[in-house]
Amino acid sequence: MLSLHDQKNVTFINGMGYVLLFFIVVYMGFRPISYLFGDMGNYDIQYKNYASGAPANTDKDIAFNIFMKFCSSVMSAKFFFASCALIYIYPMYRVSISFFKEYWYYSFLLLVISFSFWTYGVNGMRNGMATSIFLLGLSYHKRVPVMVAFMVLATLVHQTVMLPALAYALAYFYNRPKTYIIGWFIAIPLSLALGGFWESLFGSLGFAEERLGGYLSENTSGESYGKTGFRWDFLIYSAGAVYAGWYFIFKRKYEDVLYHQLFNVYVICNAFWILVIRANFSNRFAYLSWFMMALVIIYPFLKQQFFKNQHVAIGRVVLGYFGFTYFMYLIYYS
Repeated sequence: MLSLHDQKNVTFINGMGYVLLFFIVVYMGFRPISYLFGDMGNYDIQYKNYASGAPANTDKDIAFNIFMKFCSSVMSAKFFFASCALIYIYPMYRVSISFFKEYWYYSFLLLVISFSFWTYGVNGMRNGMATSIFLLGLSYHKRVPVMVAFMVLATLVHQTVMLPALAYALAYFYNRPKTYIIGWFIAIPLSLALGGFWESLFGSLGFAEERLGGYLSENTSGESYGKTGFRWDFLIYSAGAVYAGWYFIFKRKYEDVLYHQLFNVYVICNAFWILVIRANFSNRFAYLSWFMMALVIIYPFLKQQFFKNQHVAIGRVVLGYFGFTYFMYLIYYS
C-alpha cells in the first residue's frame, strides 16, 4: 500500500484529478436542456428572451443577469449552461489546489461528491455559481483586496451569499471557534422553542424585498427535498462538520488561522439556517454553509499528520461522505 506522500500516489491522484475535473465539467455542462431540472427551465426561457432583445434585469443579481445577457448575444443556450458549469466547478479546483497543492484531488473529490453538489449545478445554478465564486475568493486569502473583490462579485451573482461574506468578515476579526460552537448549540433549542419567530424576525429586518427575505416568506415549492418542518436529518448531517472542526481544533489542538476562519464561517451560517430551519426553501439557507463542508472536513487531513495511516483515514472519510450522499439520494428520498 502506497503512503499518502509517495510520488506514485501523488502522480496518480493528480492525473485522476484532471480527468475528473474535465469529465464533470463536460457531463454537467452539456447535459440536455430539460425543464425537469427545475430552475434550468426558467433560465432557458429567460435566456431566449434576452437573445430576442429583452434588456438585462438589473433589479437583483445584477452580475448574473448581465452575464446571461452578454452570453445570449454570442453563444447558444447549451454553451451558456456549459459556461455556468465551468464557473461553478472551476473554483472548487482552484481553492483546492491553492490550499493543498499536489494533494488537491482529495479536496476536489470531496466537493463534487457532496450531497448538494449536483442540485446546485443543475437546479439552483445561480446560487451554486455565487458560492463557488466565494470559494474562488477564499483561494486568494493572502491577497485580501482580490479576495474581497470576488466576494462582492459573488453577492452580485446571488444576494444570499451576503450571509457567508458577512460571516467571513466577522470571523476575520473575531476568530474564536469556541464562541461560535456555543452559539451553534444555543441555536438548536432557540429554534425548537420559538418556531416561526425567527423567520418572521429576519423577514422584517429591512431586507424583505431581497432574496433572503423572499425565501422566508415565499410559498413552498417542490424544491424542499420532500420534507418540511424541523429537519433533524439535515441537522445531523450539518453536525458532522461541526464535530470535525471541534475534534481537530480542541481535541488535537490544531492551530491554523485560515482553518479556524473557514470553520467559523461554516458554523455561523449553519446556525443561521438552524434558526430559520422551518422556512420555505430552507435547503437553500442550509447550502450557504454546506458548500464549505467538504473543506472543513478535509482541510486538517491534508495539512498535518494526525494518524499513523493517514491515507487510510482519508479513504474512510471519503467513503463515509459519499455514503451519506448515496443514501440520501437513492434510498432515503426514493
